[in-house]
Amino acid sequence: MDYFRQVGVPLSEAYGLSETSGVVFVETASVKVGSIGRPTPGCEVRILDDGEICCRGGNVFPGYYRDPERTAEVLDADGWFRTGDVGAVDDEGYLRLLDRKKELIITAGGKNISPANIEAALKQIPLIGQACVIGDSRPYLTALLVLDPASCTTWAQENGCEDLTMADLAQHPAVAGVVEAGLDEVNSRLSQVEQIKKLRLLATEWLPDSECLTPTMKLKRRGVHARYAAEIDALYSGASAVE
Repeated sequence: MDYFRQVGVPLSEAYGLSETSGVVFVETASVKVGSIGRPTPGCEVRILDDGEICCRGGNVFPGYYRDPERTAEVLDADGWFRTGDVGAVDDEGYLRLLDRKKELIITAGGKNISPANIEAALKQIPLIGQACVIGDSRPYLTALLVLDPASCTTWAQENGCEDLTMADLAQHPAVAGVVEAGLDEVNSRLSQVEQIKKLRLLATEWLPDSECLTPTMKLKRRGVHARYAAEIDALYSGASAVE
């Protein structure tokens, strides 16, 4: 968004769901970078103690068709709709969208952490293609990082390691050094509770429509946790930073 604004393209951000008949928040003439605007006229918004965004107004749907049980899960008697998204509204009424509520990590210390932005930063580390942050009910955050086949092939050719398999590269000290340097840079931009303390390098890419990814390439966190339960437990057993 910053890039487009700098070159004179007046893009605006907005937020809404099917259940809200369009947008709930939208940027207008008054733009605040990092937010998605203020509530639209006629729509009330409140943030619950756990950060969930709720809204009420004429734009909010009356319920799911012939599904009262599902309706009761998201719509209370006063007309407040629970969006399932987590956000924060500042003193000027601007909303900052954080994550889906079900995606939040709650550490053993009670800290609510959105993993999506951390994972996006981790995927920018050289040689890394996929990432999953771990830390629910744990004392600190760790990560499973999947090597990117294309960039690893290039790196191997440039470093005389053409004969090594992806599994070999995942154990190679030089690869570990590249990743550790990248992790240090990522951690320098995160708060203390968001920093990744340990990681595990994985050689096998996660494929769409598998136990780890949906057909649209979204993480299946439960699937990842189940598949790598032993590796995750090892990250909390006092092992080294890169496994």
